[in-house]
Amino acid sequence: MPLLEDFDFQLADRLLKQVDAEQFKNGMRQLAAGVTIVTTAIGNERRGLTATAVCSLSAEPPTLLACVNREAGAHDPTLQSRVFCVNILATHHRALAATFADPEKTAERFESGEWSTLESGAPVLMDSLASFDCILGQTMRADTHTVLTGRVQAVRLNENLEPLLYSRGEFGSFARLARAPFRGDIG
Repeated sequence: MPLLEDFDFQLADRLLKQVDAEQFKNGMRQLAAGVTIVTTAIGNERRGLTATAVCSLSAEPPTLLACVNREAGAHDPTLQSRVFCVNILATHHRALAATFADPEKTAERFESGEWSTLESGAPVLMDSLASFDCILGQTMRADTHTVLTGRVQAVRLNENLEPLLYSRGEFGSFARLARAPFRGDIG
């Protein structure tokens, strides 16, 4: 089976139908996603951004994946420092998520919240739902973004919080559905 690096993207550009960028974005806005703040540090300089394109890649070894826009202020420092932390936000972090998403508010980003560090030295939001402290593994340039893989060095959990979600251009929260009865249920 051919690998991704064997794929001829120039040929694909000629053969594949191009979907309108706005139509694509509107379609992707229908996908509810967890909200994270991805952070890094070089010396005393801390950087971060709000991201929803984050997922588990492998449990053995523990590895995750994050997609970061190459124009983001934290992009180049993450590549330079080779460390980052993915902080999964809880519902009470809505304002913090908005601050880290606003390119005009880079100076205010770390003024709110309780920040510390774990193994890598990247900033960890202490009251996040979970934090994954990572060493940068592989990277792949993908159009406007870079796909980062992170080898997880430490995990910090606060399991009693509710996750912050993002869908259709708005923040929200998770609503549990009533459990549907199925054959074998008792009661």
